[in-house]
Amino acid sequence: MKDPRVDQLADLLVNFSLEVQPKQRVMLQGMTGGEPLMGAIMQKCLQAGAYPLYVPYYSEYFENIFRYATPDMYEDLILPYKNLVESFDARAYVYGEHNTKFASQFDPEIVSSYYAEASKVSKIMIDREAKGEMKWVVSLFPTNAYAQDANMSLTDYEDFVYSACMPDPKDPVGYWKKVAARQDKAIAWLKGKKQVHVTAPGTDLTLSVEGRPFINCACQVNVPDGEIFTSPVEDSANGYVHFTYPTMYEGFEVDNVRLEFKDGKVVKASANKNEEFLLKKLDTDPGARFLGEFAIGTNEGIDRFTGKILFDEKIGGSFHLAVGHGYPEALTQNDSAIHWDMICDLRDGGEITVDGELFYQDGAFVIDF
Repeated sequence: MKDPRVDQLADLLVNFSLEVQPKQRVMLQGMTGGEPLMGAIMQKCLQAGAYPLYVPYYSEYFENIFRYATPDMYEDLILPYKNLVESFDARAYVYGEHNTKFASQFDPEIVSSYYAEASKVSKIMIDREAKGEMKWVVSLFPTNAYAQDANMSLTDYEDFVYSACMPDPKDPVGYWKKVAARQDKAIAWLKGKKQVHVTAPGTDLTLSVEGRPFINCACQVNVPDGEIFTSPVEDSANGYVHFTYPTMYEGFEVDNVRLEFKDGKVVKASANKNEEFLLKKLDTDPGARFLGEFAIGTNEGIDRFTGKILFDEKIGGSFHLAVGHGYPEALTQNDSAIHWDMICDLRDGGEITVDGELFYQDGAFVIDF
């Protein structure tokens, strides 16, 4: 029996996040494990009078590329997706993996080389979105693989996912509009501010947001959502950060990450697990050691670490940084083939001050909205 929440989530994605219009061309992309949600999205697109194209990744798709293709083939392998991203009006991507660790058996150089090529397509999508030429959204269908990573049963994980995406199941759109309104108030308070100082156990970091707008995230691009973010001034970060949770990137888990910044650049990095991979990624290109994002997570329904960045970066009471490329809408000047989010929990002794005024403490805003 089909879970009715699948149709409800598809409706949120198509009619709120993407605002699909008649005759628009919509690219549907994702792992085959997410087919129930993909099918519901396709149905909603057709009912809206749009023209969806379903492009599934079967379970061995990436494994076959890493095992049998050579790096000189990657550009041509990705070309069909590049053409679609350059021409379609909207794109919905659904995570639906059956195995989240499959890439860990391959040479990181091979994996990174492929994703570096794929990142060029992502950059086209981000640039087109900033110009108002394309809308895109990313979501997830709960699979056993994700449930196992989160240390939950599939039933409990399904409840977690749908509750995070639609905290008010009777009016999910109304709920996210209220979130947007509240976050607008925080962003209005931040307007014109210059210096951010974050402290937490193992963390003491300053960075500049002068002239950089904060972006309100309330289910327009990510579902679930709940964050405000900006791209910091590139040469401004100084200090150190200890990230609370493990981080997954390109199929590799890196644990207990510590970064030290000087004049915006990561000058020291360490990890308890896969440190060599971390260091290699930071040497991807000149922009990889600079920040592309500073963000505060606001989704109170996401109260635990699950191993999936789409959810974890929204943990209410956390902040995250991303090394690598930033966002045009936040006026970034940093370009890189990577964008790697890492999360720090602020719920136990964390503070954010802005221009010397306390803004956030122990996982909650303290300013008067």
